[in-house]
Amino acid sequence: MRLSTRGRYAVMAMVELAARQQGCATDPRIGRPVSLAELAQAQLLSLAYLEQLFGHLRRAGLVASARGPGGGYRLARPAETIAVADIVDAVDESIRATRCEQGSPGCLGGERCLTHDLWSELGEQIRLFLAHVTLADVVAGRIAGRAVAPRDQAVVDVPAEAAQ
Repeated sequence: MRLSTRGRYAVMAMVELAARQQGCATDPRIGRPVSLAELAQAQLLSLAYLEQLFGHLRRAGLVASARGPGGGYRLARPAETIAVADIVDAVDESIRATRCEQGSPGCLGGERCLTHDLWSELGEQIRLFLAHVTLADVVAGRIAGRAVAPRDQAVVDVPAEAAQ
């Protein structure tokens, strides 16, 4: 299962935007809007693709645009209040691990496959994880070690001989 380029590029660009807005107080670029060309160059992304994505991000209220010379984009809210899941949702990116089409009755000729719930729950866990990670967390490097086993379930180690 993969998150498509649409979601990944939107997150990459938003993290870059958040990092530039945060910056250091002596940097004259801080506080000014950042152009999509700058974001595209910094993240090695297509400018045309970013233009499409930022239209979605603006309509979702995640970024604000400034026109004219020196124009560009700013975060519309503090980075601490923008979850990665908000960004993925804004660009219409679904996080599904099942092969079923949304709204279809099933994945095997109209029947639900035996692994449907497994993949469905995996997709939900990914969504929940991304809902609890903010742009500020990513910029500050507070991501490593956040994936943990659920507290209400014991992690069971399978002895090596039993696994064979």
